[in-house]
Amino acid sequence: MSNKIEINSIYIQELTTLIEHKDSTKVVSKLEELHIADIAEVIETLSSDNAKYIFNLISDEERSAAILVDLEDNTRENLLSDLSAKEIAEEVIDKLESDDAADVIGELSDKTQEEVLSHIEDIDHANDISDLLNYPEDSAGGLMAKELIKVNENWNTVQCLKEMRKQANDVKKVYTIYVVNDDNKLLGLMSLRRLLLTQRSIAIKNIITTDIISVKATTDDEDVANIMQKYDLVALPVVDDIGRLIGRITIDDVMDVAKEEAEKDYQLASGISEDVESSDTIWELTRARLPWLLIGMIGGLFGAKVIGIFNLEKHFELAFFIPLIAAMGGNVGVQSAAIVVQGIANDSLKMENLLHKLFKELGVGLLNGIICSIIILIATFGLGYGMELSLTVSISLLAVIVFAALFGAFIPLTLEKYKIDPALATGPFITTVNDVLGLFIYFWIGQTIL
Repeated sequence: MSNKIEINSIYIQELTTLIEHKDSTKVVSKLEELHIADIAEVIETLSSDNAKYIFNLISDEERSAAILVDLEDNTRENLLSDLSAKEIAEEVIDKLESDDAADVIGELSDKTQEEVLSHIEDIDHANDISDLLNYPEDSAGGLMAKELIKVNENWNTVQCLKEMRKQANDVKKVYTIYVVNDDNKLLGLMSLRRLLLTQRSIAIKNIITTDIISVKATTDDEDVANIMQKYDLVALPVVDDIGRLIGRITIDDVMDVAKEEAEKDYQLASGISEDVESSDTIWELTRARLPWLLIGMIGGLFGAKVIGIFNLEKHFELAFFIPLIAAMGGNVGVQSAAIVVQGIANDSLKMENLLHKLFKELGVGLLNGIICSIIILIATFGLGYGMELSLTVSISLLAVIVFAALFGAFIPLTLEKYKIDPALATGPFITTVNDVLGLFIYFWIGQTIL
């Protein structure tokens, strides 16, 4: 039984030393102490050759197959590159449920996928995997597993228990028992507890729960995650267009989706336009970052143009507060956008409440703006900048904060309407626009007052 061991730099260095000395006995001993997820973490930190070395030392095929599922795509592809299609089929795919198996071979070339599938002895398993590969990766069909336990509504409790024992051989984790009719249409769920407590042999349809939540195979994976979170589900049935049961999605698959979406949104908010990893090439990382850097640079040029429009020779002291106005406008805009994006992501912000949300952001912007403008008025006047300049900066700050709050709420709502990821609104885009427009408001007010 594996214990919880901290995977730190010291542990990795000790393991690397053993690998360099080819001390396979001690390496195997250290790996046996680890959980599958910990071994995957260790492999991710090692060089390509060292990763292959310790992976090849794992003799338990079920264990090595499970480790592959937990690895990043690039690392998994590297380890699979030394295996033939027949070895992948027999040593990996045969040991996994259909959803994990589809994930493992999904990154391989079409030709290799066909070869692997042709070497799978269990024809039903091969057909299930092939079927899953046809669904988009970001859909319920791409998440689901074909393995599940289902019973017919016309079976009695005794027959039901016999059939469930047969089906359980193919299912590693039993979350729910699904009830279908003769046409395989999903009718409801059956409680295992109620089945066991039923004293007499009666038809299953008399003890099922018909209040069931399901999704179609075409449902977006984010919607699936939201549904499971909202209704506190550990498993969710998947049906086709006419209601026939075709698979199930479990909570571990949804956790992966939530993690991927969070990473993608964080990257978008940081100005990274593609899904990248730290292990990607310099060109891939540059390609992901450069677009938003160019947008920021263009925004800076517009900002310089705005400054050039207004004559600062007479009131050059306005230039002292350019960083303050730009920073406050950008920060307020990102804060406002982040709240709206979060509401869109967890489906708590309904489209019919948009006007209410904008008015609420207006109120928040006004309150924050008034507080900050009073503080800056007292501070600037106290520092000896004079009442006129202090009022200019104070009023400008209030206007910029209110504008940025409204703009920050409006932009993600607009992006969502046009089916563009609203997480873009929390990144350099909104910061750059707020900088330019904030400076324009500042100098316009400054010119008017001074």
